Amino acid sequence: MFSLTGKVALVTGASRGLGWAMAQSLATCGAHVILNARDAAALEGRVKELHGRGLKGEAAAFDVTDHAAGAACLQGAVKRHGRFDILVANAGIQHRKPIMEFEAADFQRVIDTNLTAVWALAKEAARVMIPRKAGRIIMTGSMSAILARPTISAYIASKGAVHALTRELAIELAPHGITVNAIAPGYFATEMNTALIENREFNDWVCKRTPAGRWGRLEEIGPAAVFLASDEAAYVNGHVLHVDGAFSVSM
Repeated sequence: MFSLTGKVALVTGASRGLGWAMAQSLATCGAHVILNARDAAALEGRVKELHGRGLKGEAAAFDVTDHAAGAACLQGAVKRHGRFDILVANAGIQHRKPIMEFEAADFQRVIDTNLTAVWALAKEAARVMIPRKAGRIIMTGSMSAILARPTISAYIASKGAVHALTRELAIELAPHGITVNAIAPGYFATEMNTALIENREFNDWVCKRTPAGRWGRLEEIGPAAVFLASDEAAYVNGHVLHVDGAFSVSM
C-alpha cells in the first residue's frame, strides 16, 4: 500500500523544512521528485542526498511567483518523463508585524507567494493532469487558518484562502479523476519558526498548549503527503488534514 513507484511529483519549497521532509517521504515511497526552491545550490545538495540513498530526484530552481517558470517546469516534466502525477504546493513565506505597522507591499508579497502562486501551479498541474484523468494536488495550509494569532495577518489570510481554494478545486477537478487536498501543520520545528523556538516563553507555551506536549518533528509531516498522494486516497477529496498534535481541537 501507498506505493508511489513510477509517479512524478513536484514539491515547491523543497530545499528545507516541511517541503524537504515531504519530498523525502515521496521519494522513499518510489516517486521521482522534482525539488523546487530559489536556491539552486541548496537544491543540488538535496538531490545528491536523495541519489546517495538510491532515490530519484532532480532540481528545478525558480521563484514560484514566476508563473511562466512554474508552467515550464510542469510541461518539461511531462516531456522528460511522459507524465506528471503529484503537485505539492508548499512554498510559503512569513512576515510578522502588528497591523498598524504592516505595509501593503509586504501583505501583497505574502499573498503572491502563499496563495496566488499556489493557484497558478494548481492551474498548470490541472492542465497536464486532465488529459490523463488522474492526479493529486496537495497544498500546504496551516492550523493558523482556523486559529488566529497576532502579527501575521497576511499569512493567516493567505492560508485561509488556500483552505477555501482546496475545497473549490476539489469540486471542479473531481470529474477529471484529480483530487485536491491540503495539509494544515501545527507548530513544527522548522527554519521559518527559528525565532519562535528560540523564544523560551513562546516555546514553553507551544509545548504546554499542544496536547502532544511538543513541537512537531519534520519526519511526521511526510507520511501525510504520501497518503494524500497515493492511489489509496482516491476518495479523499477537498479535505484539510490537520497534523498538529491535537492543537486545533483542544481548549
